[in-house]
Amino acid sequence: MAPASQAPAPPALPPAPTVGPEPQRRPPPWLRPTIRIRLTLLYGGMFLVAGVVLLTLIYILTAQTLTEGTPEFRIFGTDVRVGNVSCPGLPSLGTVGEINAAISDCLHDQREGALHSFLNHSLAALVGLTVVAFAFGYAMAGRVLSPLGRITRTAQRVAGSDLHRRIELGGPDDELKELADTFDQMLDRLDRAFESQRRFVANASHELRTPLAINRTLLEVQLADPAASPELAQLGKTLLATNERSEQLVEGLLLLARSENRVVDKKPVDVSEVAAQAVDQTREEAHAKGVELRGARQQVFVQGNGVLLERIALNLVQNAVRYNVAEGGWVEVVTEPQPGCAVLVVANTGPVVPAYEVENLFEPFRRLRTERTGSDKGVGLGLSIVRSVVRAHDGSITAQPREGGGLIMRVVLPR
Repeated sequence: MAPASQAPAPPALPPAPTVGPEPQRRPPPWLRPTIRIRLTLLYGGMFLVAGVVLLTLIYILTAQTLTEGTPEFRIFGTDVRVGNVSCPGLPSLGTVGEINAAISDCLHDQREGALHSFLNHSLAALVGLTVVAFAFGYAMAGRVLSPLGRITRTAQRVAGSDLHRRIELGGPDDELKELADTFDQMLDRLDRAFESQRRFVANASHELRTPLAINRTLLEVQLADPAASPELAQLGKTLLATNERSEQLVEGLLLLARSENRVVDKKPVDVSEVAAQAVDQTREEAHAKGVELRGARQQVFVQGNGVLLERIALNLVQNAVRYNVAEGGWVEVVTEPQPGCAVLVVANTGPVVPAYEVENLFEPFRRLRTERTGSDKGVGLGLSIVRSVVRAHDGSITAQPREGGGLIMRVVLPR
């Protein structure tokens, strides 16, 4: 009987490559001109120089002191001089012990004077060397740490949404250059990430708006057909409202994504005009709900984007109108200049808001006591967009519950 045929063995995998990209090799730490080694050599050299100077001064002062302290006896009759100092206390007549004691006292006084002079000169030299050492150390520290200043300035420019800047630090291959190169690599990744985000927002804007616009057009055409049955017309209205809500959600998400970045192209914008336009656009809705619009608006200019600033005022006023009381409600919109900033205040009557829930109102898709639920008042992105736009203008927004119900929204924008 013939043996059963065996299945062919699978082809052998190619051998793994034994030679790969060699990692970047750095010289041993003791051979690299690191900051630690450079500072060690710098301060060691400064200490050596200071020691040499100090030793030289001590040698000169000591030699001078020894010269002054070596007495030279001169006797002029009854007057004895030790060096240039006369010893008037020597007795003209006396025993040998008395004369030796008087000479010892004279030598002691001369030695004390020499030591006092030596101390004064040493202190003056020490003060001078200290001043020179501090000045030289300050200059050398500034020179060594100058790359850190360059890194800091680049980081500040990057914080201003200028991701195209790089440090490109030259010089020796030390820790600061390694830090600068790492920072440049991080900036490259951030730049690519933000560029990818911008492309994604642009593509999402096109891909999401187009089908919604087509759906809206088809529904409007169907609703315009006089032969449509009442059930079909009602279904069309429901679908049209759902489609409109989806469009608002898409627009809010796209605006929220755009407003996360800092505004670079700024122009003078009158906040009172922006608030007035928001009030005019909301007036019809407020009239339908029986809400009074009021408030004094003073002219005040800020540097920013007019469209985004108008969105701040419009969202705040719309929220104030929609989340209001059934009867006798009001919305007060006030703008006023303050030193260095412009203030927009939107206050309204409405339901009582607990203080612990105020911060949650700024989170996406969150409303008072509700979360991600359907509502005819919006899609839950209004205050999130406001906070993002305010931050993009380097401003701040705070919310405070009103006594009796409602909120006081306060926006502060730098001028």
